[in-house]
Amino acid sequence: MSFEFTDEHIQQIGRILGVEAKHYGNHYRYEIKGSEPERRVSLELYPRIAIGEEEGTLVSVFTPNSNLQLQHCSGIVMSELMGEVTFFAEAGGKMSGLIVEKEGGCSLYANVNRSMLSGDFTKLGPEVMLSGIALSLTELMLEETDDEEEAPPEA
Repeated sequence: MSFEFTDEHIQQIGRILGVEAKHYGNHYRYEIKGSEPERRVSLELYPRIAIGEEEGTLVSVFTPNSNLQLQHCSGIVMSELMGEVTFFAEAGGKMSGLIVEKEGGCSLYANVNRSMLSGDFTKLGPEVMLSGIALSLTELMLEETDDEEEAPPEA
């Protein structure tokens, strides 16, 4: 397990989302309420928890109508300007991202090809374009893959 939420992350997430985290033993919880009553989510962060036989970082979001979970979170991108926090995970060249908004919104993008993050978004169909754009913010934080590391320098 390489990524783990720090106290600084917990405080910065709260600042961006406009709520303070409550600590409950092994996890933190944020209650986020937007300006409209139906816009509310609860965000739970588990810095270190058993996920099967491994340990990892877990992000759970609860809304009045759904539960979303991102296991083995590998990083976060925080945007004060946009008022949102993007939690992401990568496995086998596929990206998943869970975006939580200050106004109580939440979006999930799963199994997105990593290559879509830096491609020409205008060549994508409108149905999948948003996932590439939304997760492109994570690209700078991703580790290079073995293929990228072994690529010969361009002449």
